[in-house]
Amino acid sequence: MKLYTRKFVHILVVIAAFSLVAGNVTVANAAAKKTITCYKGTVVKKVTATNPKCPAGYSTKKPVAKPAATTATKAGSVAFAGTYKGKISILFGDGNLIQVTKVDGTGTGNVSGLSAMSGSASSAPANLCDNFDGKGVISGGGNTLNLTFDSSSQGCADSDSAPATITIKGSAKVTGGTGKFAGASGTLTVKGTFDINSKGIVNTTESTSFSLDLSGNIATK
Repeated sequence: MKLYTRKFVHILVVIAAFSLVAGNVTVANAAAKKTITCYKGTVVKKVTATNPKCPAGYSTKKPVAKPAATTATKAGSVAFAGTYKGKISILFGDGNLIQVTKVDGTGTGNVSGLSAMSGSASSAPANLCDNFDGKGVISGGGNTLNLTFDSSSQGCADSDSAPATITIKGSAKVTGGTGKFAGASGTLTVKGTFDINSKGIVNTTESTSFSLDLSGNIATK
């Protein structure tokens, strides 16, 4: 029994050694092989060999993707109708001069993504209703639209002393923009209100809420 046991152990050792050698040979062979990626247009192939080469017509150089063709924006008309609400900063100057030095508003409605409003304005009212000069920019989504109030636009106060509510009415001309509104034109009807609560002492400021409705059609190029 001892003899057979020794032979059995010897066989196991030989088998284990053979397995180890075979394993090393396999690892060595795997290490010697390389894999390359070959390209032909949109077709991709992988080749594994000790000295891999791409098939005829294929190359290891990956083709550079061509940028997608851009489509020019077609001319058209965009219907616009939105309400902008926020804060305006007012500076009271000499000679009844009232300047809106900052506008910061947010728009809702059919505003074509132009949800932010900024701007400035000035007026030297002598009556309850007077004309004013004003400019604004509405923006959003990487696009902007420039607005300038026309000469017929007015601000009308419901009182000749503060506190008073100022009603804005008139038109704003579209004077171009950026993005999809580059070169845009048109006229928007403007209606809005804001309050003046302070006495309007020279060189003082006031921050107050405003609401402004814009509606009309914008012609795009």
